[in-house]
Amino acid sequence: MAHATRKTAHSAQKATTTTIPTKAVTSALPDQDAVVSEVDLQLDQVASKQDTPKVDVDYLNNYLLGAWADERLAARELAADPALHRIEGLPMDEHRARVFDQLGLLVKHGAVHRAFPTFLGGHDDHGGNIASFEELVTADPSLQIKAGVQWGLFGSAVVHLGTEKHHHDLLPDIMSLKVPGAFAMTEIGHGSDVASIGTTATYDPEAQEFVIHTPFRAAWKEYLGNAARDGKAAVVFAQLITAGMNHGVHAFYVPLRDDDGEFLAGIGGEDDGLKGGLNGIDNGRLHFDHVRIPRTNLLNRYGDVAVDGTYSSEISSPGRRFFTMLGTLVQGRVSLDGAAVAASKLALQIAITYGNQRRQFTTADDDTEQVLLDYQRHQRRLIPLLATTYATSFAHEQLLVAFDGVFSGTTDTDADRQDLETLAAGFKALSTWHALETLQESREACGGAGYMAENRLVGLRADMDVYVTFEGDNTVLLQLVAKRLLTDYSRKFAKADAGELAKYAVEQAAERTYHGSGLRRFGQMVADFGSTARSVEQLRHPIAQRALLTDRVEAMVATVAGRLRSAQHASQADAAALFNANQNELIEAARAHTELLQWEAFTDALDKVTDPCTAAVLTWLRDLFGLGLVEKHAAWYLINGRLSPQRAQAVTAYIDRLVARLRPHAQDLVSAFGYTQDHLRATITSGIEQERQDEARAYYAELRASGQEPAKEKSPRKAKKK
Repeated sequence: MAHATRKTAHSAQKATTTTIPTKAVTSALPDQDAVVSEVDLQLDQVASKQDTPKVDVDYLNNYLLGAWADERLAARELAADPALHRIEGLPMDEHRARVFDQLGLLVKHGAVHRAFPTFLGGHDDHGGNIASFEELVTADPSLQIKAGVQWGLFGSAVVHLGTEKHHHDLLPDIMSLKVPGAFAMTEIGHGSDVASIGTTATYDPEAQEFVIHTPFRAAWKEYLGNAARDGKAAVVFAQLITAGMNHGVHAFYVPLRDDDGEFLAGIGGEDDGLKGGLNGIDNGRLHFDHVRIPRTNLLNRYGDVAVDGTYSSEISSPGRRFFTMLGTLVQGRVSLDGAAVAASKLALQIAITYGNQRRQFTTADDDTEQVLLDYQRHQRRLIPLLATTYATSFAHEQLLVAFDGVFSGTTDTDADRQDLETLAAGFKALSTWHALETLQESREACGGAGYMAENRLVGLRADMDVYVTFEGDNTVLLQLVAKRLLTDYSRKFAKADAGELAKYAVEQAAERTYHGSGLRRFGQMVADFGSTARSVEQLRHPIAQRALLTDRVEAMVATVAGRLRSAQHASQADAAALFNANQNELIEAARAHTELLQWEAFTDALDKVTDPCTAAVLTWLRDLFGLGLVEKHAAWYLINGRLSPQRAQAVTAYIDRLVARLRPHAQDLVSAFGYTQDHLRATITSGIEQERQDEARAYYAELRASGQEPAKEKSPRKAKKK
């Protein structure tokens, strides 16, 4: 009952929208007399009473588990089973066989049926399904992705694109793994551009069959999990052609192999072979030579073909129909976002635990070496990544709530689905990039130990590499976000009258004068009076951070939108050229927008933390994330007159201060992720490093106490001075 209450409370949180922040938010930064919020005062009081507020690790761990805490804990318990763990160095064929057998264990434990219909033994629990699925990355990313192919893509396509008859006829064997399947969307010649795929499905009314055909080599289906070895069927995406009319991309259920594992007539394929990672998955390519399937194998929820070849759909617009069909499959991006967050947590828990135990070089004490995490540079390379990981974690929780709302039907409108698709695209892009950066930095921070396979960082890094390009190349996904930003921007003025447009033009001109002439920077320098402390005071409050982050997004979008306005009346070629000339800035605006949403998610989550000491530490961590973004984009803020040089320097100075302030809490903050050694499985987090260090220190202490320690050679200069 307690969990049900928790889930309801979290689900009630309003997901962050993707609409461009309003102008009211981007008013001038607060001056030195800005009113400190009541929350900030409370946090300051906590910090003043206690120099080092203590994180309540158990409380924070429970809070981070989110709305589907029970599902996550159950999945973690299952992922701790050695039978599901990756064995490092396993040959590819053995790894594939092991992962396939592990899928059977997931079925046995009922771990993969949460999102399927209740009348087939599922739970219709879409949020809980994703929450539990993404935890499998701790066992083996190959297992997670293989399970995702079978039930999250192949099975989900039947659920969301098929009708009740398809559910009854096809899903039981998919759920039980009797029919392993592939999700045949991507082609060698078309990856992210699904609308332009070359595979065709031409209807033959006399035979009442569709003819599936790949007319040229670039139309072969590529990079498909389950295609090289295990798949007995596939959901194939193809251009639906009937009565001489192409109705665009639709999905078809196509049997692939017989019970002996041999391809059926007209079907061929190849094994992709060894990859850079995820070698427990049998990726391969498929091609079809006039393969015939029954008319009823069209997954016809959004478009159908009658016996006589007549096409019908409740969605008249081909473009809207296409995006509606693809939108039902957004859970792939949602789950990748969550898995990337989990991988980042694993990496940081390994690196920070090791950094708190490994000692190197003597400093103030000639007899004691210093732990790595006490060095400023070591802190600077890991603790800001920890702040970003918390931001991505809170952002993912909002995304998961939004996803569950849409797929459960509680918030299923066109606007909700568009928001979900945009959020999933942006968050997946940034979290997967962040995971790669975090894994690499964590690997380097662990030195040679980090390069050992037994410590998992290199294996996770290799497996996660492909996450940035599947389920949508990250750069293309940010372009999707950018187009949404432009659409929202244009809607603001779609019905504006002449007076409103004139007012906006005046405001824009005034803003360009204000920023372009350096008036804002001059005003900041006057307010700061040469004091770094005063500069910091302006930047440490949420209103200032929000204004800086929001202002950047809105200014970038407005600038590009102004440049693209002439495209409305240009030829198709000129409009395409104009868009291409501004593509880079559009994508940067989309990245800035998604970073703002992550900061907002962190701030929203922080507002609900009830333990004051934990809130104090998390506030420092949120500030580190927000000001880290400002530091990262400092050139833009300086060039565009948003910051004075004095205040820009204050950002870096305060970040250094925050990092040092957070250092004592770093271990608690990673321990709150809740992963045990059964999940980490890195030798350097097993306690062996602490044992080695303790043994070495005890040895030298005993040697000194015995009087047998050899004298150290002194340099002539030091000896003379003495």
